[in-house]
Amino acid sequence: MKANKIIFWVTTIIIFLFEGVMPALTFHTAMAKEGMKHLGYPFYFGDALVVFKVLGALTLVIPQMPKRLKEWAYAGFMFDFIFASISYFAVEGVVFFSFFPLIFIGLLAASYITYHKINDAASEKK
Repeated sequence: MKANKIIFWVTTIIIFLFEGVMPALTFHTAMAKEGMKHLGYPFYFGDALVVFKVLGALTLVIPQMPKRLKEWAYAGFMFDFIFASISYFAVEGVVFFSFFPLIFIGLLAASYITYHKINDAASEKK
């Protein structure tokens, strides 16, 4: 149980930092705007994406959030990572940035699996 909690918190904090904190701090920089333009997305899409990323990241790290909302946050991040990878493959081809979101799918899966293991163990105690 302790190992599951450690894996959950380490993977979830990494997702929180990369998908919640970093976008919130950098979404109006010239590099972020150029990245959205390079991938062919309008600027307003980046703003909306950042709002949902921050809300999703907060949902994952706040323990009191409803389980159903956490499920939606996990699903949203899965879609985000898949479509980010597709976007990079379409524009850049086979480069490191095309695979980078897929690495985060692994972290997200580890967080999701251990989240359910922790919840299952907690419900068995009741």
